[in-house]
Amino acid sequence: MGRPGKHVCSQVIPALVRERSIDLVIANAENAAAGSGLTMPMFAKLRHYGVDVCTMGDHVYKRHETLALLESSDRVVRPANLPREATGRELAVVTARNGARVAVFTVLGRTFMNVRADCPFHAADRLLGSLPADVKTAVCDMHAETTSEKVALGWYLDGRITAVVGTHTHIQTADERVLPRGTAYITDLGMTGPYDSVLGRDRYAVVQSLVTGVPHPYNVATDERAAVRRDRRDGRRERAGAVDRAGEHSGPAAAAAGAGGLTRSSSGKVIAGARLRREPSLLRCCLLWV
Repeated sequence: MGRPGKHVCSQVIPALVRERSIDLVIANAENAAAGSGLTMPMFAKLRHYGVDVCTMGDHVYKRHETLALLESSDRVVRPANLPREATGRELAVVTARNGARVAVFTVLGRTFMNVRADCPFHAADRLLGSLPADVKTAVCDMHAETTSEKVALGWYLDGRITAVVGTHTHIQTADERVLPRGTAYITDLGMTGPYDSVLGRDRYAVVQSLVTGVPHPYNVATDERAAVRRDRRDGRRERAGAVDRAGEHSGPAAAAAGAGGLTRSSSGKVIAGARLRREPSLLRCCLLWV
């Protein structure tokens, strides 16, 4: 989420990749550029930090400069259930560090999203049906407002996909699990961004707006703490856990140590270890929302 989220990514992603032998890093990056959208320079920074693929959401076209990025990069995907004429790729197939080919796509929910989108269930069916035979691992980012749509998509795709992870609400849910047929699932990853904030925005401005009814600019918070949460999951085992990781202090707008132990928060969650049931080798996959 904005500058604080990018800063903590610069510290945490390289460490996670080393410590957990992460094979692939996926980030929903639609809030990377000052809290809304993604630009070429921001995308380059995320790639430098270790992000392999970026997904987008309802803010995909917030910035005009994003169009050129969507047209030129095969490492950024726009929601697959937008109209066919929409700019950008709806599917990315990349080779992970362990040699596995991994498909990544995102779909939008349709309830309370104020976006003209087709059915996310049918879009997921279409993309999974189009995968080459050698692509055994796939990850879906379900970018939606309501928990019901996300949960329903998880059950709908259980056993047909490696992981279904929710984004959009900025608030991490506590329902990480492996579904009966082997799909790793969580309703919302939360966010990688300012720890003391309201959904990543300046908490004082948000509170004043809600209390007084007078609009205030919702700038990205610049407090001294930002955190990323991670969890580890094995697609064939009923095992899940979470750990908070904070960045090191390096200025008022940066992340600082001390985000706190094993508490649950709205910080971004990372999945490491999800695998498709029919995939013989373990793929460690790191997902976060920037």
